[in-house]
Amino acid sequence: MGILFPVLPLVLLLVQLSWAQEDALLPFSEDLDPDHKVHLKWGFDEIQGTILFELSVTTSGWIGFGFSPKGGMTGADIVIGGVGPKGTYFKDRHADGTSMPVVDQHQNYKCLSLTESDGTTVMKFQRSIEACDENDLPITTLPIKLIYAYGQTDDITYHSTKRGTKEVNLLRYMPRVTPPNSKFFDMTMVNFTVPANQTYYHCKILRAPTFDQKHHIYRIEPFIENIDLVHHLLLYRCPPSVTEPSEAECYTGGNENCMEVVSVWGVGGGAFEFPEVAGLPIGGNVGDILYRLEVHYNNPNKIAGRVDNSGLRFYYTSELRQHDAAVLMTGLGVFPGYAIPPNAKSFLTYGLCDTAYIPKVLPGTPQDLQVFSVMLHTHLAGRKVRVGHFREEKQIDLLAADENYNFEFQEVVNLGKTKTVKLGDKLLVECTYNTESRTTLTWGGLSTLEEMCLAFLYYYPAMSLSVCESFPDHRVLQSVMGATNAYDWGLMMYTKTWNETTINQYQQTLKRINQFVIVANSDNFSSDIGMIPDLKVITPAPCMSGCATKFIAWISLLLCLAMQWVSL
Repeated sequence: MGILFPVLPLVLLLVQLSWAQEDALLPFSEDLDPDHKVHLKWGFDEIQGTILFELSVTTSGWIGFGFSPKGGMTGADIVIGGVGPKGTYFKDRHADGTSMPVVDQHQNYKCLSLTESDGTTVMKFQRSIEACDENDLPITTLPIKLIYAYGQTDDITYHSTKRGTKEVNLLRYMPRVTPPNSKFFDMTMVNFTVPANQTYYHCKILRAPTFDQKHHIYRIEPFIENIDLVHHLLLYRCPPSVTEPSEAECYTGGNENCMEVVSVWGVGGGAFEFPEVAGLPIGGNVGDILYRLEVHYNNPNKIAGRVDNSGLRFYYTSELRQHDAAVLMTGLGVFPGYAIPPNAKSFLTYGLCDTAYIPKVLPGTPQDLQVFSVMLHTHLAGRKVRVGHFREEKQIDLLAADENYNFEFQEVVNLGKTKTVKLGDKLLVECTYNTESRTTLTWGGLSTLEEMCLAFLYYYPAMSLSVCESFPDHRVLQSVMGATNAYDWGLMMYTKTWNETTINQYQQTLKRINQFVIVANSDNFSSDIGMIPDLKVITPAPCMSGCATKFIAWISLLLCLAMQWVSL
């Protein structure tokens, strides 16, 4: 007892922190059995390479959970734990057949807490997403068969009928929740004849259904009639100054006032479901607001006469969620002037969002952003996209990353847990391009053959924000590269011999010069100066044995002791 009291304040603090972050770290949940006696919560961090579970079972005995190749015991990767008369027990095991699972030589699961109260046992634990040894099964982006079993006592014996299996996609989970009073509406093009242009952006300003009270959109599904033509869709909310529906080519004057992104879909993406704590608001205080549907048509064969009705379907409910959600566009501003040289194996561009400037465009005191999903976007030359997270001039995380970016498969992905971006933090979107097969410059722009570097962040609580992005100071860029005016700049870029030396020189210049950092919504605009910080790749945490580090083992022990103490 003499040891427990000095560390008790630390224990209670850790417990409080654990509880405070529980929803953010465990955003997904699923009942594994039809009687709702076995409930699983989880969250993950693909950057760090870890996944966190909380298994709750209606029993005072042992509980078991694992992953199975075929849904049975044979070859299963299992963890068994509980709270017995002598304290907690917890072991990483594997099953060779239908006999008692064998304790693994390497304990690759970490017990964070084990409690038993009012006939329910709760086990919180962590493991690597990858397999750490021959007895562990890897967790992939494909559905995996989860198995569970439990007993009525702490004697780990045959489970009889108290077992089951359920297939769940842990890393690409979409719950398909159907709340009460669920309905849907569509926002689409209507019999639009696609021009015979290689690239064409069409914008339609239209009304959504009106509601006297606020509702929440909880699911968005794409409706793509011509999958070979539609490259991406964006839906923007218009300001009150836009009062009449219209339809015209995008970026030809007028419709650019609708800037606040509501939804985004890219080629290859599917439906997207919001977490249970958040939804897109519509109706009520939002009022009779119009929206701009932007469809990017990519028609490389310039075929005439194709008719399209593509758009989005929105599922909504009157059962409001805890938070209003929103979308923030970050990255490199899509403006003419920057170029990617040919013959480049891995050329980098950068877009900086400095959230310290958000209060300049928003009244009152803006809140921190709780980011839960992201869509990364480049065009055909893109190979990698990373979003670095910086606080007080130090990189603290990669908010998101795709090390094998595929233009044909763009989707809104859950981050696996909610990540907090505090006001004052910086977000750096870094895109890697390969232009080895190109002989001319690739300019930034709207065409599929031009390039973009964007990250659309889904977050809550919603703020009236449209973009937080940057663009290199073009005058400084021209001067450093030796051009005195725009004509000389264009001529120099087109006639330059692009080899490894000149490509590297240009890239380093792009990175070190000042950036115009832009934060804007429909009413206000802020432009400030920023610099590109150094982005580092974060290596996933290595697999660790049962007591790989004394610190982690000690913290885990403190948490387990604290949870037992609190439950008494």
